[in-house]
Amino acid sequence: MSDSNNIIFNFNSSATISSWSVIDDVVMGGKSNGNLHINKNGHGEFSGFVSLQNNGGFSSLRHRFSAKDISTFKTVKIKLKGDGKNYQFRVKDKADNYHSFIASFKTNKDWQTISILLSDMYPAFRGRKLNMDDFSSDIIEEIAFLIGNKRAESFHLEIDKIYLE
Repeated sequence: MSDSNNIIFNFNSSATISSWSVIDDVVMGGKSNGNLHINKNGHGEFSGFVSLQNNGGFSSLRHRFSAKDISTFKTVKIKLKGDGKNYQFRVKDKADNYHSFIASFKTNKDWQTISILLSDMYPAFRGRKLNMDDFSSDIIEEIAFLIGNKRAESFHLEIDKIYLE
């Protein structure tokens, strides 16, 4: 199932999360507030509150890394436990691209493994789909989670592992 070649990130009690950063709508004047920590079970816990004040409405969690060859993989799998809300998973083949490739998923309040076909991820920037091809690169340099459901709400996403198949 998973060896070091296909692991993007494995949260555990000894994981270093300094390569992860929370980016909220405060970058554009909003008031949302997300945070990440390793919980007592060794899982990554992305939680907080999305506010619609000052035209806000999102919180995101980003992980940048050296280019990872994904040419032999077709799917990203994420083992997680959510709060029943909708989220986006995003990838970038080049970390400095303005756009991301996006797939949405719904959590069900239980542990689940989300499977995302890389070739189905569509390009978008600031919530707008772009007139470009869907994801087709052989590398990735960034992954992200985003919540932005056009409503003020608290959120809680527990992440165990992100890997390729």
